[in-house]
Amino acid sequence: MADPRVRADPAAGSVADSALDVLAEVAAYLATGIDSDEAKAAVAGALKRGLKLAQCRLWMRGSGGASLRPICAPGEAEPSGEDAERVRRWLDRNEPKDGVPGAILVPLTYEGSTLGLLEAVPSGQTTPVVAQRVSEVLGNTLSPLLASAALSEDLAGEVALRTREIDAQRRFTAQIIDSLPVGLYVIDRQYRIQAWNRKRETGTQGVVRDEVLGRAVFEVLYRQPRELLRHEFDRVFETGKMEQLEVESTATGETRYYRLTKIPMRLDGDEVSHVITIGEDVTEWKSVQQQIAQTDKLAAVGQLAAGVMHEINNPLATLTACLEALASRSYALPGTARPSFEEYYRIMESELSRCKRIVDGLLDFSRPKARYKKPVPINQIVEDALFLVKHHDRFKRIELVRRLADGLPPVEANAEQLIQAFLAIMLNAIDAMEGEGILTVATGLSPERVDEVLVDFSDTGPGIPREHLSKIFEPFFTTKAPGRGTGLGLSICYGIVAEHRGHLQVDSQLDRGTTFRVLLPAAGRGGDGA
Repeated sequence: MADPRVRADPAAGSVADSALDVLAEVAAYLATGIDSDEAKAAVAGALKRGLKLAQCRLWMRGSGGASLRPICAPGEAEPSGEDAERVRRWLDRNEPKDGVPGAILVPLTYEGSTLGLLEAVPSGQTTPVVAQRVSEVLGNTLSPLLASAALSEDLAGEVALRTREIDAQRRFTAQIIDSLPVGLYVIDRQYRIQAWNRKRETGTQGVVRDEVLGRAVFEVLYRQPRELLRHEFDRVFETGKMEQLEVESTATGETRYYRLTKIPMRLDGDEVSHVITIGEDVTEWKSVQQQIAQTDKLAAVGQLAAGVMHEINNPLATLTACLEALASRSYALPGTARPSFEEYYRIMESELSRCKRIVDGLLDFSRPKARYKKPVPINQIVEDALFLVKHHDRFKRIELVRRLADGLPPVEANAEQLIQAFLAIMLNAIDAMEGEGILTVATGLSPERVDEVLVDFSDTGPGIPREHLSKIFEPFFTTKAPGRGTGLGLSICYGIVAEHRGHLQVDSQLDRGTTFRVLLPAAGRGGDGA
């Protein structure tokens, strides 16, 4: 009920109207929101003007409630630290106010939580009763709005924080996927590409990610048969099982091998929604596997040779003795029969000698003799091998190119064995060029390991067919005409290099030539001088 004294006062109507005007103006500001400091300052300004106050401030608690932040009506000076301390004491312990006599202090409280304080300092034109009442009404109105704004701000901050965390996690996950040394892409059930990592951008069929996302995989991987690709995806979608296969590619001009793994992905529920495809270049791995298989084959041949070669030597020795006995009795043959006998004798002697060389080669290969090794300069070994090969008739029309690097570290080796291996490789190259071409011999440091020395033997021959590359180090494998080779030369070279803890590699291109590379550890870094 209205105060009868105000009603009897002739000026009461104007005071009440003034109070209503203040509340109406404040309500208009509040309708636009109380989230910003500008809106709070406008409310304080409306209250100051309407009630003719000397000062009007809103004190807002900071995060954690330990500090107070003043928001003044427009045009007012910022309060001092002492003012802030005075208000804080009053809020915390409800101590008597001091410093500003007659000041109106209205706590802004909502559901037991103090959000701040409304401070109004009357002037000589202020009606104290009306100012007190309007301030209290305004405090009751502001409190829930400020609580709602604070809650919205907290929620917005929490959402922003979670959003930043999710974005950071998404970037981190994307960076992991992009850092993988394998190509990776993901398709959905409509065969549209949903993910495409950086390795796919830089691979043999590199396409920028922005150009493929959302497109059908068949449009991007157009080199692969469409129906075969669809069948591979459909099998994963239907079975929900991982599929793995190996493919061969010549897109870069050389043969590369890739292992493709297709992994089912379930986004929601049990149904496969996407297929992840990972492509890994396994060319080097296959090469290592082939070398391991080659080593196993050679070990098996070595075991076989060690078991039977000595037994074969015995009948060979008997045949040689019988042949010598026949030769000692050839004087008793008639004159007309002697030329034929001598011809057959030379043939048998030659073939027995060839059998003996094969047996000796296999014995050396299967059980290499422990030979003394010491640090030797690799260039000197190459020069010694070149000196020997130049005395072969097959070398007369060969152009030799030397590229021997200076300052190479010595290798721990048996010089005679390495000369034998280098000589066999060069004679093989000369045979491949059929006596005409260019033989390039180069030495240097390994491009992959500084503690390895390399020797390259490159020819300009016709090259080795791809189907023969995996067999060239197998004993008795040869593409030479019958009678021109035993097929043991490269096998023995392989064994010699392996005994020196090195590697023998071959790189060949049809119609462009072949390069044999010998990699040997530098002295004191890979061998033990056995």
